Amino acid sequence: MPELRKDIVTGRWVIISTERSKRPDDFRPQQVINPDKENLVFCPFCSGNEAKTPPEVFAIRENDSSPDQPGWKIRVVPNKFPALQPGPPPPKKTKRLYQWMEGVGVHEVIIETPDHKQEMSDLPEEHLAQILQVFRLRTIEIEEHFHHQYVQIFKNKGKEAGASLSHPHSQLIATPIVPKRIKEEIYGAERLFRNQIRECVFCQMIKEEQVSGERLVFQNDQFVVLTPYASRFPFEMAIFPLNHSAYFRKISDQETFQLAKAIKQALSRLKTQLSDPSYNLVFHQAPNPKVSEKAWPGIDRYYHWHLELLPILTKVAGFELGTGYYINPVPPEVSAEYLKKEIQLKS
Repeated sequence: MPELRKDIVTGRWVIISTERSKRPDDFRPQQVINPDKENLVFCPFCSGNEAKTPPEVFAIRENDSSPDQPGWKIRVVPNKFPALQPGPPPPKKTKRLYQWMEGVGVHEVIIETPDHKQEMSDLPEEHLAQILQVFRLRTIEIEEHFHHQYVQIFKNKGKEAGASLSHPHSQLIATPIVPKRIKEEIYGAERLFRNQIRECVFCQMIKEEQVSGERLVFQNDQFVVLTPYASRFPFEMAIFPLNHSAYFRKISDQETFQLAKAIKQALSRLKTQLSDPSYNLVFHQAPNPKVSEKAWPGIDRYYHWHLELLPILTKVAGFELGTGYYINPVPPEVSAEYLKKEIQLKS
C-alpha cells in the first residue's frame, strides 16, 4: 500500500508509492526510440489491445461495441501502476514527530484516441471537446462517490515530461488531501479578495492582460490564452475561462468546445513554432465542493479554475530546487509575441 507522508516543516505531503517502481522502464537510462521503428513497439493503449489494460471504467463507444473491445473513441482505465490505491478515506496517523496516512486515492488513464500517432493538437475540436467532457464526468463521479478531497487532471507528453508511453493519453489522480500548491493559490486569492481588491484576482489579472495585450496569445468568446507575467519557464502558457468559476466540473458542453479551440491553439503553436517539445498540461481547480465549502467559505467568489501549459525547454537544477526561484531566460512578452504568429491548424 502506498503512503502519504507530511514534511513537518513545509507542510508538503509526498506520496511514497512502491507500486510505481514495478514499471519495467523505471530506473533505467532512457533510450531514444527511432520514430521509424516506434510502431514495432507493443502499445497496450492501441485498439485491439484492450485486454492488456485493467477493465475500463468509462468509454465513449460505437453503439454496437462492447466494453473492453475495439470500437471505442475515448477510453478510461485504472492505471496499471497506480500512485495511490482505491479505498475509503484514510485517517491521518502520527508516529512520534511524523504524520502519515495510507496512500488511498484514484489513479486513472484517459486514452484520448485509438490512433497511436494523433496527438491532442492534431485532434478535431469536437473530439477534443469530448475528452474535456470525459474529464468533467470523471471528476464529478469521483468527487461524489469516493469523497476524495482533490482531483488532479494532467497530461505528460514526451519522455522529458514524464510520459512512459507515447500513445496520446492524460491522467487523473484523486488525493485524500488538498495539494500544497493548490492551497497556496487559494490562500493567496482569498487574502487579496478579503484585504485588498474585493474581486477575484484572476478576473482582475485577465482584464489587465486584455488591456495591455503584451502577453495575450489567443482569445475567443469564453477563454483566453496568455503567457503569465511571472512565467517560470520559456513559453509557459495559462488558459483561463472568461466567465468566473472556481470549479472545472461546472463547465458546460458548449464551453468545452470553446476550451477545445483554446487548447488546440496553444498546443498547435507549441508544435509549429517550437518543433513539438515535450510538455505538461495541468488543470487547477477548487477542491471537492464538499471540502471547499467547509474549509474555504466563499471560495467560488475568489478562486478561478485554469490550465497551465508547461513546455519542457529548460532543466530545473540546483538553484531552483534549493530556493524555489525559477530562472526563465525568455521574458513572457517575447514568448507571447513569438507564439502569436499565424499558424495553420489541422482540422
